[in-house]
Amino acid sequence: MKALLLAGGRVIDPANHLDSLADVLVLDGEIAVVGKDARQRIPVGIVTEELDVRGKVVCPGLIDLHVHLREPGQSAKETLATGTKAAARGGFTSIVCMPNTSPAIDNAGQVALVREKAARDAVVNVYVTGAITKGIAGEELAPIGSLKGAGVVAITDDGHCVQNNELMRRALEYAKMFDLPIMDHCQDYALVSDGVMHEGYWSTVLGLRGWPAAGEDAIVARNILLAELTGAHVHCQHLGTAGSVRLLREAKKRGVPISGEACCHHFTLTDAAIAGSEKFWAADGKQIFGYHDGGYARPTWPSYDTNFKMNPPLRSAADREAILEALADGTLEILASDHAPHCDYEKEVEFDYAPFGITGLENELALSLMQLYHSKRLSLHAVIEKYTIAPAKLLRLKKGTLSPGADADITVFDPDREWTFEPKDTASKSRNNPFYGWTLKGMPTATVVAGKIVWRE
Repeated sequence: MKALLLAGGRVIDPANHLDSLADVLVLDGEIAVVGKDARQRIPVGIVTEELDVRGKVVCPGLIDLHVHLREPGQSAKETLATGTKAAARGGFTSIVCMPNTSPAIDNAGQVALVREKAARDAVVNVYVTGAITKGIAGEELAPIGSLKGAGVVAITDDGHCVQNNELMRRALEYAKMFDLPIMDHCQDYALVSDGVMHEGYWSTVLGLRGWPAAGEDAIVARNILLAELTGAHVHCQHLGTAGSVRLLREAKKRGVPISGEACCHHFTLTDAAIAGSEKFWAADGKQIFGYHDGGYARPTWPSYDTNFKMNPPLRSAADREAILEALADGTLEILASDHAPHCDYEKEVEFDYAPFGITGLENELALSLMQLYHSKRLSLHAVIEKYTIAPAKLLRLKKGTLSPGADADITVFDPDREWTFEPKDTASKSRNNPFYGWTLKGMPTATVVAGKIVWRE
């Protein structure tokens, strides 16, 4: 038997409504004791590793339910090994990989391949999603029953959106039969067309093709109607518009089985960043990027930077505020990264031709703490809840808790630690991230998976 004692930390476990100074004792990969008497409960003769976590927060292992690991087929961008190392550095003990790989994860064989490779290479827990449609082409349903049998935790065509409403209805009906949530990337192709950034003032100034907010709102409305019709749960991914959260809030009040998530870049940045014109402020009023001169923040990055190109795109300041409000009032229950790595040469092209997406696993906790906790919009307990028990509940995972007998997946972080995010410190294979050079507040210091420390500062 092996033991690990995390001593002296502030233990926050939303699943058990716990927030107190306590020790956490782990025995053979499971939570054994949470309390001030944990040290006294160590069995006699057991070799114990001790981690001093005084001044730190100890919480259930964080879960990111929206990650692109790029395997199989795109290992130049990311692998299960590098992606999970990045997750561990970010404080995440469980991640959920999307199926838009090459080939797509749309059959039991592909699920088995990813799970076997994860068992061999991953340093954190990897859960797999399956595609809604074959080849993520939006034309024919994937074998949802066999995907469930192979172990997927949800189905999604993320990166694409099923445009055929009848097909989506049937997908929901089948998913409900197998007790699988459907996660949907909300994008109406007819409205979005070939847009590359939010349609508004800055798209006009920059001469870039606009992507109207209605392109997201229309599919969210469709999903609400179909969830109400079928009774199946639909989870709307990476929402970014005021209209979307307004629709979601109203539907949830009526009891529609629908939910949503937000990504840190959407509630931190706006479309002004693409023009090299944006302001960012810490909760205490101290600027965290650029400089302040009479209310004006000089741009410190160039315009047309493709690291600000993502799908869905960065929206207006009003949209960003709406997302923050929706996180604060519980309309959006879950936080995620949409970690989407790309090779340097893919991003080093004209804005129109660059792929959508940025990395995010290593900086999302800090940005979430800054924008939600340090800004006093949410308590620390509430922020942790959106990374633990909320995603675990949606996907029916036996994670997100420090209850005795639970898997000893634990995250330790310092919510007040300031640090500079640099490319040299990342574990990901890719560097397409707009937050390099930022001074962030809130830093993971140790990540424990099944009782084993897989990363520490």
